[in-house]
Formats: sequence, C-alpha cells, structure tokens
Amino acid sequence: MIIGSLLDTDLYKFTMMQAVLHQFPGAQVEYRFKCRSPGVDLVPYVGQVEQQIEHLCSLRFAEPELEYLRGLRFIKSDFVDFLGLFQMNRKYVSVKPSQAVAGEIDIVVKGPWLHTIMFEIPLLAIVNETYFARTVADPDYDEGRRRLQSKIDLVRDRRDLDGIRIADYGTRRRFSRAWHEEVIRTCKSGLGPSFAGTSNVMHAMKDGVLPLGTMAHEYLQACQALGPRLRDSQAFAFESWAREYRGDLGIALSDVYGFDAFLRDFDLYFCKLFDGARHDSGDPFDWGERLIAHYESNRVDPRSKTLVFSDALTFPLMASLYVRFKGRAKVAFGIGTNLTNDLGYAPLQIVLKMVRCNGQPVAKLSDTAAKNMCDDEAYVQYLRQVFEIQS
Repeated sequence: MIIGSLLDTDLYKFTMMQAVLHQFPGAQVEYRFKCRSPGVDLVPYVGQVEQQIEHLCSLRFAEPELEYLRGLRFIKSDFVDFLGLFQMNRKYVSVKPSQAVAGEIDIVVKGPWLHTIMFEIPLLAIVNETYFARTVADPDYDEGRRRLQSKIDLVRDRRDLDGIRIADYGTRRRFSRAWHEEVIRTCKSGLGPSFAGTSNVMHAMKDGVLPLGTMAHEYLQACQALGPRLRDSQAFAFESWAREYRGDLGIALSDVYGFDAFLRDFDLYFCKLFDGARHDSGDPFDWGERLIAHYESNRVDPRSKTLVFSDALTFPLMASLYVRFKGRAKVAFGIGTNLTNDLGYAPLQIVLKMVRCNGQPVAKLSDTAAKNMCDDEAYVQYLRQVFEIQS
C-alpha cells in the first residue's frame, strides 16, 4: 500500500490540527482537488485511488509513533491522547470522474475540520504514486540518482554556499514512497549539516532528522470564516497561532492575500513576535528585498529573522537566493518536487485546497494567480476589495 503510516504526512498538518482541536473544534470545511497539468487523464485510476483510500482509513497511530510526537516540544499531551483515538473516516471523501471536464477527476473532502485535515497530503501522494506506477513501467532510478547527486555536488562544491540549510518538502508530489526515502537518506549523508530536515514526520522519525513546518494556507483561509471580521482575518490567524504556540513555530505564511496585504498586517508587533516568514508565490528576490526593508522600517534587525523560500525551487535558483540574502537575514529553503520527483518524467501539478469553511467560501489570493482556487468568483472579488488587492 502507498500509505503505511498516519505519520507519513507533513508536520504542519499536526501543528494546525492541534490548533484546530484547541480553538476551532466545531469548524466544518470542504476541500477540492485540482490537477493543473494539461492533458493528463486520471479517470482510469479512480478505482485504485479508492482502494488506497480504504486502506488509509484503516490506519491508526502506533504507540511508538505517539511517543515520538509526544517528544516534540510544541506538541501537547492532550493532542497526542486525541491522536491515540483518531482514525480517518471514509465517509468524508468522494472520488469520481468529473462530469464537467473529460479526463479530470473530482475529489471532495467534506466534514469536520478536525477529522478531515489529515486527508490532503496522503491523498495527493496516493494520486501521484498511482499515476506514476501505471504510466512509468520501468522507472529510471539511475537517472534520478544522477540528478540528485548533481544537486548535492552543486552545494558541496561552491564555497559561497557554506552554511546553507535545505529541507525536503516533497511528500505530496513524490514519485513514490520508496524513492522519497532514498532521497532523504542520500541528502542526509551527502549534504551533511546543510540538510536541515524534512517536512515528513514518518521519515524524520525513521531517519533521525528534524521534522520541519508551521502553518499552511488552509489555516489562514479558514480564519476568513472563523474570525470576527474578514478584514482582520489574517491578523486573527496570526494571533490565534501565537496563542497556541506561545512564540514557538514562528514562521508566518505571507501570500494568502498577496504580499502587499501581508505587509500591511505584519506590523511591529508581529515583526517582533514571529521568527520570520515563508515565501510561496511571486518573485522570490523581490519578496526578500521587500521583507528585509519592512523589518528595517519597523526597527527590527532582519539578521535576527528567517526568510524561508519554498516556491517551486530548483537548486540553481536556491543558490542564487542564498548568495543574494546570506548575511542580511537568516535564510532557509524547503524544496519539494525538484527533490522527490525528478527522474526525468513530467511531475503532476496537483493540489487539494480548502474552498469552504462553515458553509462560507474561502480563498487565497497569492502573488501567483495560477495558485488561486475558489468556487465563488463573487467572493473572490469581495476579498480583493476588502484587502485592497489589485486585479
């Protein structure tokens, strides 16, 4: 089976889930799947995906896994006790061929946020591995290893990259679970201290590396429906996060309403409270320059803050960003598809995004328009107006 453990997911699913348990236990949400890769027919794999979901919903956390989570300083004991009872419920997921677009499939996850939040990462990994297992009969792992080694060599051979910190963020779009594990182990041995860790909790536990992650877009999106006022939803999300973690896990996501709106809300209070911010859309060089200038204008030393880059990174792009910003701020990188699905085959561009919370549409309006996803255009326009976002 593709998913063999409920730990086989990203850390930020646990950190967000803990906040949901403590602050929004009654929230109801809906997620929808989208394949952005043109010309890909996923309909033939619906049956296999459903079989994998059935297995996923049979899994429970093992006691050693719970003890591992209990050992993370920011995970609270009552949350681990809840996970000891937790099991994904098949009734919250539907998978069927699209009635609107030939070749596309509709995956909908709908139910209590607390009980559906864990579906996203394993579902995307299931679709990915199912697709590649059927379309690539004899994977060229030697080519994958050659490409991976060239990336490691780039880091080791360049003196101007000394001190760089690279993490694996590639669970959702990995070629396969086995390849993912090989990539992590190769990076750990080949990159040494430059390999900061992985977002995948299972592999962090198995391979003795640091699990990494804070929040995702869905957390800030849900706060559009859960907060007191839409205009204050971003600040409300950051405040709620700070109440939960008391200064820990302090990397703020900066592109749910676009970077301009983020900077308007990320005032002196948040500049001091959070350890840094994560880039996930738009021009990364412009983002870094503007964030450093923002810290300076708020009398905060940017050298004490962390800039995390995680948007469609390649190793050459990462190297250029590191050279630009090292010494001016702390810099970290999370690389996904380019690490875990680079064997010479075109990776799938697939997402599973929250589109509703408590019956209300929610959306993100990132600095890359193709990343936006909402089923209510009138709400998108209203959101643009409220946050003063230019169309």
